Amino acid sequence: MGAQWKAKPKEAAANARGKIFGRLVKEIMIAARNGADPDMNPKLRLAIHQAKKASMPKDTLERAIKKGSGQGGETVNFERTTYEGFAPHQVPLIVECLTDNINRTVAEIRVLFRKGQMGASGSVTWDFDHVGLIEATTDSDADPELAAIEAGAQDFEPDDEGSTLFITEITDLDAVCRALPDQGFTVNSAKIGYRPKNPVTNLTPEQLEEVEAFLEAIDAHDDVQNVYVGLAG
Repeated sequence: MGAQWKAKPKEAAANARGKIFGRLVKEIMIAARNGADPDMNPKLRLAIHQAKKASMPKDTLERAIKKGSGQGGETVNFERTTYEGFAPHQVPLIVECLTDNINRTVAEIRVLFRKGQMGASGSVTWDFDHVGLIEATTDSDADPELAAIEAGAQDFEPDDEGSTLFITEITDLDAVCRALPDQGFTVNSAKIGYRPKNPVTNLTPEQLEEVEAFLEAIDAHDDVQNVYVGLAG
């Protein structure tokens, strides 16, 4: 599963576009609180980059920036909240949410955790590294190891789909994003997230199916932005 769990292609394809846009709009609005100029706001710049990669309509993007930055008198009340715990078979996970009603969200997330185990703050994060995560692809024979060194990334992980995950220090995320194109890579997404230190291995197919079902239910919640799972493979 690596750093961030992703829904299976078939399930994700059904309603992926609307959910992706919804999540990106929230990220843009939160980032825009610190200014509407992406040249002066690295978090907004990254959020805009991801929105464009997802083919978000220009008017949706601009509306999210205006709303987040307070233009037009509208205010944003989203808050970021994180939950920790275990999926079935003691698979650790971290769930990041953006919500306008924390009481509602925590109650609903707690229900979803009934088939696993919800933990207190710090119960799982100790087993993850808090890092910058950049997904990038190349159309050339660019060497990801050399690109990581030259761009200033800490590490890299190729995947089976032809993309490479570059891992950075949190403070280096924006700089590495800017440097990777010069090394022949196109940045598809970039965020601060979590990477498991000791991912769970050797689950049976039946156990893995149970974990997948649990993760899909968590990911389907409207307030969930990211799900990071300590599961190998």
